[in-house]
Amino acid sequence: MKKRYLLLEDGSIYTGESFGSEKDSIGELVFSTGMSGYQQSISDQSYNGEILMFTYPLIGNYGVNGEDLESANPTCKGVVVSEIARKTDNWRMNMTLSDYLVKNDIPGISGLDTRAITKHIRECGAMKAAILNEITADSLEELKTTELSHNRIPESATKQTMKLTKNGRRIVVIDFGLKNSILRELGKRNCDVVVLPPNTTFSEIDEYHPDGVMLTNGPGDPMDVAPETLEMVREVENKYPLFGICMGNQLFALANGATTSKMKFGHRGFNHPVRNLANGRIDFTSQNHGYTVNRESVKGTPLKVILEEINDGTVEGLQHTELPAFSAQFHPDAAPGPHDTDYLFDTFMQMIDDNELDWNKEDKEHA
Repeated sequence: MKKRYLLLEDGSIYTGESFGSEKDSIGELVFSTGMSGYQQSISDQSYNGEILMFTYPLIGNYGVNGEDLESANPTCKGVVVSEIARKTDNWRMNMTLSDYLVKNDIPGISGLDTRAITKHIRECGAMKAAILNEITADSLEELKTTELSHNRIPESATKQTMKLTKNGRRIVVIDFGLKNSILRELGKRNCDVVVLPPNTTFSEIDEYHPDGVMLTNGPGDPMDVAPETLEMVREVENKYPLFGICMGNQLFALANGATTSKMKFGHRGFNHPVRNLANGRIDFTSQNHGYTVNRESVKGTPLKVILEEINDGTVEGLQHTELPAFSAQFHPDAAPGPHDTDYLFDTFMQMIDDNELDWNKEDKEHA
């Protein structure tokens, strides 16, 4: 197989073999600790602009199918694996992982010690990297001087209204780069769903007379969103029940006066334990984020921390103390990952019906 190189911003060079698209690519190198679910991860718009490295040693063994994709057009900048499966077989697959990357013009590199590189990132922090077919004297300087795009939401989110018509509660979903699994969870609850672009105004949301509003996941730095978006969130939460996921959690925090910051290497994978501070419940969660809500900044706002990551104590969920509005930093929709926290969608439904958030009621129902 053809040689290919992974070049890190600190000058580290790793030599591997090429698969997927043959183009060169630059992005932020991040790692996922999941053992499966690679096609859901690659098609997750939250990885827009990032080179995704898997710590699990063998990737691609069950191919790619059309049903489990989280978006139609993946936007990650590359895929790094220890070993790409030489033989692929699954009754649901319709192409190999390499063919899928070729189709979507995403380069891949295999044959690297991804766990050693992950340890390096954990120590030094996430950094820019390049997947290259050739290393030249100028490669490192070109990498260092390349500016990565910050606000990737417009590229990842829908630009037009989408409707999934059913007979239940009407939920307006503001798309910042949503995963299809969020829509599937709402569909399971018979919700009448309207998906709107990220630049939607409150008045446009109001025209649909929703029972509740959701803010989805999405890529990039939450501080890069337009001030008008935060104003929309404030107007929505004052009239409608609100539920934010991932990027939605961070925008909910910013709209209410808290702050966010970039993490050293983020949370990506689906083995992150989260504690519910209201009832003591502990769940394993699916996560994909490189930014976090600063815990100290929540003090003095109308919000309170309701969920926390057990390993590092980071904020994993917020609740408004006066309004029916809450959020989760992780993905209760999973895909991939455990479904421990899909009850949060039921909590949202109950909040809509009661116009209040009662964690004690939830705790009794799921005890």
